[in-house]
Amino acid sequence: MGSLYQMTPVKAALLCGAVIVPLAAGCSGSSGSASHSGHEGPAAKPATIEQLAQKTGCTLAGKRNSAELRQGACQTSRGRYTLVSFTDDKGRDSWLTEAKPWGGSYLVGPRWVAVATPPILESLRKEVGGKIINGDQHHSGG
Repeated sequence: MGSLYQMTPVKAALLCGAVIVPLAAGCSGSSGSASHSGHEGPAAKPATIEQLAQKTGCTLAGKRNSAELRQGACQTSRGRYTLVSFTDDKGRDSWLTEAKPWGGSYLVGPRWVAVATPPILESLRKEVGGKIINGDQHHSGG
């Protein structure tokens, strides 16, 4: 396997596609912080993007696949979100390392990540479990 810094064009495209949602949402959140509202939801379990989509009531669109990860977009009454599943937690952690500098918020479970605004992630967490973490905070202006 290649290192994080030898990202393939497919990985780069998948990474960019997944961070578009949080960038469009304003990149809110503070770096590395986790959200703990006291309502953790069910215990998070490893799942494919199809299983996550079924549990959250969405039909996947724009699915993309590579050897290391699978990604799909969801649009439901609660809003837009991206689901990404990985072959292992090491791949998930490498992906998060690359994605967090772009900002955004992530619901993280074993071998998967959901990307969306914090309110959507809180809603998803009630159904699939996981831990909400935030990427780097970006400020506008100087």
